[in-house]
Amino acid sequence: MSVATQAVTKKPFWSSSRREALTFYMVTSPWVIGFVLFTVVPIAYSVYISFTDWNMLSSPEWVGLKNFRDMYHDPDVAHSLWITTKYSLVSVPLRLAIALFFAILLNEATKFVGVFRTIFYLPGVVASVAAAVLWQWILNPRFGPFNAFLALFGIQGPNWFTDPDWALWGLVLMSAWSVGGEMLIFLAGLKGIPRMMYEAAEIDGAGRWQRFLRITLPLLSPTIFFNLVMTVIGSFQTFDSAFVISTARAGAIGSPLKSTLFYMMYLYENAFKFLKMGYASAMAWILFVVIVVVTYLINRSAQKWVFYGD
Repeated sequence: MSVATQAVTKKPFWSSSRREALTFYMVTSPWVIGFVLFTVVPIAYSVYISFTDWNMLSSPEWVGLKNFRDMYHDPDVAHSLWITTKYSLVSVPLRLAIALFFAILLNEATKFVGVFRTIFYLPGVVASVAAAVLWQWILNPRFGPFNAFLALFGIQGPNWFTDPDWALWGLVLMSAWSVGGEMLIFLAGLKGIPRMMYEAAEIDGAGRWQRFLRITLPLLSPTIFFNLVMTVIGSFQTFDSAFVISTARAGAIGSPLKSTLFYMMYLYENAFKFLKMGYASAMAWILFVVIVVVTYLINRSAQKWVFYGD
């Protein structure tokens, strides 16, 4: 091949493929740089910090596994993890059941369905701090509307956020209010179930409850699985609403008597009140391990109850 032919067939430096690759890297670089700087680097640094004693005012001092050993002997760590677990065991099924109930109602509605969707979804977009303030009024033992409603049936309402026996359940009740996100996901899953299956079952004489058990739940199980995993992860990270309510009532995190001391609240207290950032980082990684284990167990159980079809 002659030199002239090679010059003609040689690929130009600024070819269309290279221009497309350069455009791709230019477009994605802001996200990649932001992800590395604000996610990857902090995560890696938190691993290092968890093995140090750092008060954020001086240089970190390497202590090895001391933070993790101290957590094992700290009764508040076990207590806060138990409070968080108990909250999750009750609030997650309650949230999913209410969200599925509303989704089924909206799926069957024909008139003003857009208005009802907005009304049911609205609590999900209300700021958590504003919702906490609102629910302090709703569950006020003296003039709150919820206890007034119970009084109509002769029931003496409890002191929701001031009684250690009821404070956690007040937060559970509050969590059941903002199920708009789960409801919309359930509604999307219900829209994907063919109507002909319900019609065929109705012709065969299946009642409403049988259609729900035999058609809705099996075909909706992937959506239930997704909502379950996301809601469980969110419940283990509960912080803002419980923090606002407990500090507003008694000025102490987890009040009354540490009955609402969630794991994330105790982590926050160690980090920003006691300035034990190394200890708090170790707590964060323990929580990460707990969430991973729980998610893994849910995923393993999904093999027995999640139906993806053919």
